[in-house]
Amino acid sequence: MSEPRIIVALDYPRAEPALVLARTLRPELCRLKIGKELFTIAGPQLIEKLMQAGFDIFLDLKFHDIPHTVAAACKAAASLGVWMVNVHASGGRNMLLAAREALATSPTKLIAVTLLTSMNRDDLQEIGWQGEPNDVVQRLALLARDCGLDGVVCSALETAGLRQLIGHDFDLVTPGIRPVNSRLDDQQRIATPRQAIQQGASYLVIGRPITQATDPLATLIQLNQAIAS
Repeated sequence: MSEPRIIVALDYPRAEPALVLARTLRPELCRLKIGKELFTIAGPQLIEKLMQAGFDIFLDLKFHDIPHTVAAACKAAASLGVWMVNVHASGGRNMLLAAREALATSPTKLIAVTLLTSMNRDDLQEIGWQGEPNDVVQRLALLARDCGLDGVVCSALETAGLRQLIGHDFDLVTPGIRPVNSRLDDQQRIATPRQAIQQGASYLVIGRPITQATDPLATLIQLNQAIAS
């Protein structure tokens, strides 16, 4: 069986509902993502429990600080045994290189956030960033690749262009995935699972469509079937 392409976002305020959901899912069908809120309240202990259940963990803390601090944080994250960790590409070349060096001997994947999927052109202008969202994403993705990272987080709408620009030996992790007829919630630049895979995504981050489903496992199976088709 091929590796799981779906990463389920455990966007919960405490550990118990995350563990309840994990018990309904299957490690061969998905990986799990732990973000800032859940990690802050539940910490490494939750990661250990989920890994003992067989799940690969994407620790989504988006480190962004001076190079030394980010390098130390990445090394600490890798010591937990997580599958993937991320940083903000906008932290710049020196920060990205420091993070890469910190994980030089670790199997933990290191990826960079290009542009948050909640941001649009107006948001970019307000903070003084020039260009369309796609231009910003491409610049930051090229920087991440040049610094030796394993991939980037990007919108599925940008994956086709990035694949053409960067090639296939580079992970594209795409949040903002919504099955057909799902709510947008706070996402702006979205795609369906099938669209995302067709456009070149490596992994799909899916949260509420699975975590709020009446039957999360059945939904996960259906999403995998949509990807496979």
